[in-house]
Amino acid sequence: MSLLGPVEVRALAEKLDLRPTKKLGQNFVIDGGTVRRIVRVAGVAPHDVAIEIGPGLGSLTLALLPEVARVVAVEIDPVLAAQLPLTVAERAPEAADRLTVVRADALRIGPQDLGAAPTVLVANLPYNVSVPVVLHLLETLPSLRRGLVMVQAEVADRLAATPGSKIYGIPSVKAAWYADVRRAGPVGRNVFWPAPNVDSGLVSLVRRDPPVTTASREEVFAAVDAAFAQRRKTLRAALASWAGTAAAAEEALVAAGVDPSARGEQLGVEDFARIAEHRRAAAPSTP
Repeated sequence: MSLLGPVEVRALAEKLDLRPTKKLGQNFVIDGGTVRRIVRVAGVAPHDVAIEIGPGLGSLTLALLPEVARVVAVEIDPVLAAQLPLTVAERAPEAADRLTVVRADALRIGPQDLGAAPTVLVANLPYNVSVPVVLHLLETLPSLRRGLVMVQAEVADRLAATPGSKIYGIPSVKAAWYADVRRAGPVGRNVFWPAPNVDSGLVSLVRRDPPVTTASREEVFAAVDAAFAQRRKTLRAALASWAGTAAAAEEALVAAGVDPSARGEQLGVEDFARIAEHRRAAAPSTP
């Protein structure tokens, strides 16, 4: 296996006349040790089907291919999507038949687009869409059992935050609906080209069942959105519009066993599920 280093990455970029863009969040990994570490921490197995979002020039793809049954690489950039199979064929010909490249927007893909049911997400995610991509994949790909993603350090902290933390918020709660989310280590700036002006971090995701509730995911997430839209307000005030009135919000909170004077950052996903359930039960039926 021949991984991509700084010289190879820049040579490929020059060949493709590629200028990494902030719009697509393109920062390419140029350090072989980093991609090997990502694959190792991800704990992939020979039977896994890995989905990689934004493979770029193929640094992580080349490290993944020998360790799994298949890599499904989703790339929005047509030039990069066309080049990736050529890079793999040149540098890892024995694994070329285990690569599937899907040219698509990761925020719009579903199981029908992939040709295989991915079991693990391993990706260096574009900074600008990392949280929406993680939540979308967990929602639409029930076959995903775990993942390891590299994101901006601040985003990693928010995804893995627990109730009571100042950085705990909407991403923390929504990710917890699907998975046990933990920080899995830091990543410095010098492993990328071009080097970003922020540090990165690894986030581990292990699928778990959502809270037991009669409320739908959409109803629970609506309560989460409302609670954090005005996070400095008490839940009684913050959820007033969501529930219809402040009194209705208080009624749902009390029925859910939540102090109406609490704030959203103090609650776990299970609390929001109970709140949504009681609001739905109390809501008047429409003719």
